[in-house]
Amino acid sequence: MVEIGRYNDLKITRKLDFGVIVDGGGYGEILVPRKYVLPEWQVGDTVTVFVYTDSEDRLVATTEHPLIQSGRFAALRVKQVTKIGAFLECGLLKDLLMPYREQYHRMQVGERVVVYAYVDEKTRRLVATSKVEQHLLPAPADAYRSKDRVDVLVYQRTELGYKVIVDQKYKGMLYSDEVFAGLRNGDRESAFVEQVRPDGKIDLVLYKTGYAKVVDFSDRLLEFLRSRGGYLPCTDKTDPETIYRMFGVSKKTFKKAVGDLYKKGLVQLEEDGIVLIKPE
Repeated sequence: MVEIGRYNDLKITRKLDFGVIVDGGGYGEILVPRKYVLPEWQVGDTVTVFVYTDSEDRLVATTEHPLIQSGRFAALRVKQVTKIGAFLECGLLKDLLMPYREQYHRMQVGERVVVYAYVDEKTRRLVATSKVEQHLLPAPADAYRSKDRVDVLVYQRTELGYKVIVDQKYKGMLYSDEVFAGLRNGDRESAFVEQVRPDGKIDLVLYKTGYAKVVDFSDRLLEFLRSRGGYLPCTDKTDPETIYRMFGVSKKTFKKAVGDLYKKGLVQLEEDGIVLIKPE
């Protein structure tokens, strides 16, 4: 069965002056317009094409590469806002409609928004929604192991950190003290799993963690303190960007290293900074 809004492998049944016809099964014949037809295509060949509805609601197929498919998430830019909704640039000749009912706020031209694409059952049109959470699944407890690498798509900033979509399926969170540089909605990153929580949400970090990393940075931090006369104007309130700019590590790694030095009796924590107890 042909899947609308996705790539399909379909057989060419005949050639026309204005394109080729592919077998759409239960949907009948589907046109691939001439400008998308490759010179080597012949009747009987099976070709990979993207199927969607054109501006006249007819099923057509194309060799264009859309930025999103049905059942997938992506960050797209708003091209136009009309009385029926926002139209998003999606890499196809026909822009992707996001009706007003599918917007969590009224969109502005030029805005970059994370959306989920699906096929409207009544119209067979590929449409978008910015209400992405209702399309995310809880991760099974055995979906990942600690330190597994995953792909994430940032979709919302919160007080705790950044909500992300993990591997196009699951809800995840990058906490603020794990993020050393500002992220924006729509950013794609590689991340590492810390744990899958009982509620199916996934806690993540942007780098592999471990005690060896903390110990290594503890030594670097100690040398830095010595080179600066035994004082560092950083506290647990210092923002992650400043810490990363100074040391190239996350705030969480910084805090663990400071705690390591404190437990060893090498530093004293004061209101405005860190003091080496026995500066050299």
